[in-house]
Amino acid sequence: MLDNKFNLGFFPTPLQKLENLSESYPGYSIFIKRDDLTGLASGGNKTRKLEYLIKQALDEACNTVITAGAQQSNHCRQTAAACAKARLECHLLLGGEEPKVYDGNLLLSSILGAHIHFTGSHRKGEDILQVKKELEVNNHKCFVIPYGGSVLTGALGFVNAVKELKDQLDAQKLKIDYVFFASSSGGMQAGLTLGLELFQLDCELLPINIDKDETGGLSLEEVVLNLINEGSRPLNIKREYTLKDIPLNREYDKAGYGNVTENEKNAILELASKEGILLDPVYTGRAFHAMLDQLKKEKIPSDSNILFWHSGGFPAIFEYADQFHTKKG
Repeated sequence: MLDNKFNLGFFPTPLQKLENLSESYPGYSIFIKRDDLTGLASGGNKTRKLEYLIKQALDEACNTVITAGAQQSNHCRQTAAACAKARLECHLLLGGEEPKVYDGNLLLSSILGAHIHFTGSHRKGEDILQVKKELEVNNHKCFVIPYGGSVLTGALGFVNAVKELKDQLDAQKLKIDYVFFASSSGGMQAGLTLGLELFQLDCELLPINIDKDETGGLSLEEVVLNLINEGSRPLNIKREYTLKDIPLNREYDKAGYGNVTENEKNAILELASKEGILLDPVYTGRAFHAMLDQLKKEKIPSDSNILFWHSGGFPAIFEYADQFHTKKG
């Protein structure tokens, strides 16, 4: 089941200690998992999901892939790249109105050959079925990837990622206590949860909520739980999960999706200036700030080994250029 994938990325992604940053937070050893270096059109964690999703599309003899997201969607940019590699036509439904100038992920999605549909207030795939029907009339066999690729097939990418991480930890003789990451559409969190159980890796997930909006009328916790319960049986996992087993830190999402505050900005600048690593403004910037805030407030036990799972997305930073540089004088 975990071997049925279409190779798209460079794995394993590096696991490294943030030496300079760790010195700034005495009592903690901070590590990073570099899924920003998966290699597919500037990288990102969605490559892991897409290896399984694209394989399913090919197995079903589809010739067209449809998915949706915000204009700066990392998932959509990587889907466009995956489709180019697999020789599939790609249609992206992106929220908002068409801008005069494309930049960031939107520009890359266009360069990668995607057909882009702008969908106003709908950024989570609300119009996918309509577009699918229109394409099918013209002999397209369509494979729909839901918002964020967060279905069980996509989540398998992160079940497999836990095995990759465990192998790296064993090789480095390293124990990780807590794993911070951005959680938005649920597939990554569900896959990691299943992977920890399947491969018996002892660490605690600390997902940071990014998007306050519900998906399909469900809370993110409900989405994650449904994916976990769907995946437990085929993976032969006996544990039963409830909503109480789904952690999600909602302390840092007050600004709303895609709104950059001084928190995200400072987190991006701190990691860039101390380690030469770039975060993105929407997901990893917010989650990294949350992690640092938790460490500053000593909400995490001292002498812990902390892992930040970098899910990529730096092209979106160009959309927010005015937040980082304003001409003086």
